[in-house]
Amino acid sequence: MTKRILTSTFIALILISNSYSESKIKTSKWETLDLSFKAKGNIDQPFQVEMSCEFKGPDGSLFTVPGFFNGDMEWVVRFNPGKEGIWTALSNSSVKSLSGKKYTIEVASAEKGNHGGIKISDKDPQKLSFEDGTSYNLVANEVDWLFALDYGDPDLPKTKKMVKAITSNGFNQVIMNVYAYDLDWKQSENIDPKYNFGSKKEIFPFLGDNENPDHSALNIEFFKHYDRVIDLLEDNGIIAHIMIYVWNKKVNWPEANSRADDMYFDYVVKRYQAKSNVLWDISKEALRYGYDDPNYITERIDRLRELDVYDRLVTVHDYSYCAAHSDKVDMISAQFWYTDIHSDMLKMKKDYPDKPIINLENGGYEKCQYDIFLDSNYDNPRSCLERNYKCAFAGTYTSYYWQGSTWNIVIFDPFAEDVTVQPKFEYYKYMRKFLDKINFEKLEPNNNYCSSGYCLANEKDGEYVYYIPKDNSAMAVKGLAKAEQIQIQWFNPLTGEYKEPYEVDYKGWLVLNPEFKGIDNVLIVKLINRID
Repeated sequence: MTKRILTSTFIALILISNSYSESKIKTSKWETLDLSFKAKGNIDQPFQVEMSCEFKGPDGSLFTVPGFFNGDMEWVVRFNPGKEGIWTALSNSSVKSLSGKKYTIEVASAEKGNHGGIKISDKDPQKLSFEDGTSYNLVANEVDWLFALDYGDPDLPKTKKMVKAITSNGFNQVIMNVYAYDLDWKQSENIDPKYNFGSKKEIFPFLGDNENPDHSALNIEFFKHYDRVIDLLEDNGIIAHIMIYVWNKKVNWPEANSRADDMYFDYVVKRYQAKSNVLWDISKEALRYGYDDPNYITERIDRLRELDVYDRLVTVHDYSYCAAHSDKVDMISAQFWYTDIHSDMLKMKKDYPDKPIINLENGGYEKCQYDIFLDSNYDNPRSCLERNYKCAFAGTYTSYYWQGSTWNIVIFDPFAEDVTVQPKFEYYKYMRKFLDKINFEKLEPNNNYCSSGYCLANEKDGEYVYYIPKDNSAMAVKGLAKAEQIQIQWFNPLTGEYKEPYEVDYKGWLVLNPEFKGIDNVLIVKLINRID
């Protein structure tokens, strides 16, 4: 849920009291709460000031959350309670006027719909869940420039249109940059300027601009705007997969490991770690362009884990790093474009049995009305959907790309009348509902149960799901546990239609012809009157 912010009147009451006065606040479990502190006078190099709060939980546990400078001599500590009950907080800082402030925080039960952050499932280390145990069947959409759509407009009209289109079509994660500048490849020359968000000089996380940067300090207004975007995603139930760096989008970053680099990196972690809807990605294209090396990425991960007291999940947008340093990441990320993507994702799943797997770019980049990414291997909407299903039927997660919103060109109202090639977002609405319906978190790939196509199986409960490519004229269901009958139900991934289920006798082998002609079919099978 959107963070609660203490009012200026309340802050003033704190400031006029003695340094060890105590203030009382009410909040709810997993809701982000901003505690605000004002320093007296002017302070040089405010981004270098150390400031934090020590929190004591109702069970006596202690943890310290670092604060961040928020402009106008204000520091903020963001708190996200994971337990109900009475908490206490005490501020500490190298600046005397920021130190010694006490809070008592009464935490009620979580608000409806707030399940906490995402984590590795307690039931299966290759699946994800929310903190309360609710399953999280990831269906991601990459929108790198989401931060730029309404820069300077607190009402976020364009961002809201984009997020509404994403949310209403089942996506529950957005992969996005903190900042990106522009591309170095050729695109259509007829692109409407209102959709081009690259090379915007007014948008920069440091002082100055990307062409003439001042890396001595950060641009607070940039991060206040980014707050609003993250809050909007949170209010719509969307996880923000935040890529802290990106190396191939012409960003004029400070030198690696410099004071300015550390200042930026630490600030991002301090400012967003308390948000329940955050997942960390150290860098997009992490080792592709020579800006860093594995040692740098490892150092960044260690630095992040030292700062992030909420232990948000961490990955790196680079399979070579994840493969070589799987112990450093929580999720294995890949960019596999292979034709036989299902087999490659199966191999990854077997290679890393204790990690969730996500193919961040599977080679499918659905086309729009402009030429955005000419290197796309697959741009037909059905081909893109097929690749996403093939990843899912390997028991892994995947991500969707639409060329009209993935890079610097963001068609922020994708279903407006002037959008002549609209995305097939609805395919992913059906996919998300399908994954929830079949309890994807309980299924494991096992192609021994079919003669062709792909199978996900929940052997314990006698449930099997099959993906049958359009070129298959028939498929045999085989080798299931003994049962008097099986229930058959067909699903159309293009329309979301489910045929009425029916029952058939089963003798260990059953040949079926696809219900929907000329397209990929999905078959749901359940054992009836199982014979153990």
